[in-house]
Amino acid sequence: MTGAATISGPERERIAAALAEIACAAGAILRRYHRGPCPHALKPDGSPSSAADIEAEDLIVAALTERFPGITVVAEERAQGDTARPADLFFLVDPLDGTRDFLAGTPDYSVNIALVSGARPVAAALAAPGLGRVWWAGAATLEAPVVADRPGAGRPVHARPVPAAGLVALGSRRHGDSETATCLAALPIAETRQVGSALKFALIAAGEADIYVRCGPTMEWDTAAGDHIVAAAGGCVVVPGGGPIRYGQHGPDHRNGPFAALGDPALAPHLALPTCADGRATAPLSAAHR
Repeated sequence: MTGAATISGPERERIAAALAEIACAAGAILRRYHRGPCPHALKPDGSPSSAADIEAEDLIVAALTERFPGITVVAEERAQGDTARPADLFFLVDPLDGTRDFLAGTPDYSVNIALVSGARPVAAALAAPGLGRVWWAGAATLEAPVVADRPGAGRPVHARPVPAAGLVALGSRRHGDSETATCLAALPIAETRQVGSALKFALIAAGEADIYVRCGPTMEWDTAAGDHIVAAAGGCVVVPGGGPIRYGQHGPDHRNGPFAALGDPALAPHLALPTCADGRATAPLSAAHR
């Protein structure tokens, strides 16, 4: 693999396809545990960690290390207490996004893998094993069914322009806050759907929804894959001020601030995302894992 500044479009596509294979393989582990016995415990920040998280992460880290030797992997379960700032080129991994929903038996959990170069994702995959769908993106976003624990034939997907009938907004069934409600109140929302995990990004990329606003905290591994999949499909993910999320900038914290994922970038000027002194959200860190 070439250096961070010289990853070509075709190489990004090859990397993204490899990440989709790895994400589907991890998804097979998650489906084995889903709706069955899955030992779990709470981490010091109050978020759950399960046997499924750990086994899936072990597979992903081993596969990335084998296929892309020398590239740092920042993975959720291993990153707790890690004080090192990642290199300019690194992977962000969430082996099971939406653990609480997963443990509750709902199908909309995800596997998130992204390659970050120069603070922005350049290749990514997001699998939804419970729904049998997978998305990946290098220069463009593709979606495929999961067939025998591998990606099937991919087809291009595109985010949609603002529908004349109004926006479909996505939110989590496990959090809500007044700042998010205020942001959405200023927009022509026709419908709000509750969806777990980073699947919300993928549905926006596929043109099935229009906006996802999150003013409470998330972690970098929660958003990087979905961020790139939305952007490569023609949408955008913006922070207060209209810029993109920058990854690997927060040291051991790995914490994002408020953001919005938009199918139509023309919505961005109409948002009023809240800011704080360090540009990030101030809600309790445990809320990032809901």
